[in-house]
Amino acid sequence: MQLKSGIAALSAVVLTAAVACTTASQHIARASQAQTRSAAAPSAPAARWDADYRPYVDRTSFTVAFRRLTESQYRHTIADSFGPDLKINARFEPEQREGGLQAIGNARLSITTSGLEQYFAVARSVSDQVMQGDLRDARVGCKPVGEGASDTACATAFIKSRGRQLFRRPLSEAEIAERLAVWKEGAAKSGDFYKGLKLSLVSLLMAPDFLFRTERAEADPSVAGGFRLDGYSRASRLSFVLWDAPPDAELLAAASDGRLLTQAGVDTQVARMTTSPRLADGARAFFSDMLQFDAFDTLTKDFATYPKFSQAVADSAREETLKFLVDFLVQRSQDYRNIFTTHDTIINRSLAAIYKVPYATTDPWLSYTFPEDSERSGVLTQVSFLALFSHPGSSSPTVRGVKLYEIFLCQPTPQPPPDVDFSKVQATQNGTVRSRLLDHMTNPGCSSCHARSDPAGLTLEHFDGLGQTRTLENGAPIDVSAKIGGASFAGARGLGAYLHDNPAAPSCLVQNVHTYGVGRPYDYKDANYIKAQTQTFAAKGYRLVELYRSVLTNPEFFKVVKPEGVTPKTSVASIGAAGSIISTGGGQ
Repeated sequence: MQLKSGIAALSAVVLTAAVACTTASQHIARASQAQTRSAAAPSAPAARWDADYRPYVDRTSFTVAFRRLTESQYRHTIADSFGPDLKINARFEPEQREGGLQAIGNARLSITTSGLEQYFAVARSVSDQVMQGDLRDARVGCKPVGEGASDTACATAFIKSRGRQLFRRPLSEAEIAERLAVWKEGAAKSGDFYKGLKLSLVSLLMAPDFLFRTERAEADPSVAGGFRLDGYSRASRLSFVLWDAPPDAELLAAASDGRLLTQAGVDTQVARMTTSPRLADGARAFFSDMLQFDAFDTLTKDFATYPKFSQAVADSAREETLKFLVDFLVQRSQDYRNIFTTHDTIINRSLAAIYKVPYATTDPWLSYTFPEDSERSGVLTQVSFLALFSHPGSSSPTVRGVKLYEIFLCQPTPQPPPDVDFSKVQATQNGTVRSRLLDHMTNPGCSSCHARSDPAGLTLEHFDGLGQTRTLENGAPIDVSAKIGGASFAGARGLGAYLHDNPAAPSCLVQNVHTYGVGRPYDYKDANYIKAQTQTFAAKGYRLVELYRSVLTNPEFFKVVKPEGVTPKTSVASIGAAGSIISTGGGQ
């Protein structure tokens, strides 16, 4: 990403806001410049943290990664810091998928000019809500003594407390002093303590240390020349995987006193966190990423072909799968492999019309079990997978097959050659899609990919592009038989059984949990570790919570991968001195 001037629009908003906003803008620029210098030149000494947070960037410690907060992580952080009743009405910048996961792609993201404006608008809205209403005193944590702009002690306490929550570590003395300067000038000019504090909060919410999860490595005293993630980086890595949220007070305390640098300390915290109800949030975020549910944001269907489709159906389809997975794998602790064969699901009225089942209840959601002889067998027969990976006006065995291998078996399909002829498949003609795909499965230029992906997708052809059942296409019976790797079966139930027994399926989940947590692509050097974790997963009955415990307590989860050339191969965006967005490395 190149230097982008044109932050004038943001500056105009700043100038028309509350008093002392110019000071706030200057402060944000100074804080961001310091962060950018640290990221761009980690071999140069930077300002040391206070006694509670000693790691600093020099020749024996460095920044491992910057990972931009996801929208759900941002929302959870605000809710944890100020309460769940705060409203955030905004569209966030799109995330980037790499290696099958946005958790990996987010380590390559910057913030654009328009994105920065959106963050600023959200920061002002959050600050406005925090500093008004009946809950203001509770959110601030103290009440100023007297009227006007005085009480530095209260302002300092607020900045330290909220800064620690938002930055996921204690603030340095310099960071505290900068926010106090913003508060003091704003409060003095307005004569209002809270208006000054509002500006300090905006500066915290606009800081790179809030918008990006900054992971730092420090020298490991137990290994000559070795490095380890510092305690606060470990705390964030654990909490964002398990809860999709920042560390709570207990986890930050374990980071502060060094317990998270010990195996016993990690074991204790993971045991605590995996028994928390908040684990459901972490599982939802993980599966939303793994199943590529961001594609729902752009899902469209031809209304003439699928008159039952609506935004309510799309939203319900996403929610059905997430509710089902959390209930099945977290709350009921079922065998992961059974998500491909179970007849259980959770539906609402909108989905009942698609599934053609009765819905005689006023409850918004209902646990439902399809008959044993039903073709509704597992997660692949839910509307989310069937509708998401189809064309707007038709099903697509190829897309479904490609996504099945990519998502559940970690076997991506290469892009088609540039000179491939799609006309025979895309042409409207009689017969079934199987006959139209036969050319690609036998064509030498296409067979290597289509011979693998299409058979799996064809077993799902009893479901149309919306996920409704059917047995005929253009008046012809639909053949849902398949042969994959010597195994012959038919239909969705046969495909589910095939995946249930495929050792690549649990191995893929193990790989995804690990790479989701560490934020870097799978590497062949990880093969033995993934194999060992998969064996442990099997020994524990393929239980998701046990997988979390095994992966997150293993030293490999915190292993430091030193960036090439010392400089991290990640990117961070900040406001530059001249009002530009500066991005170091990468881009989007």
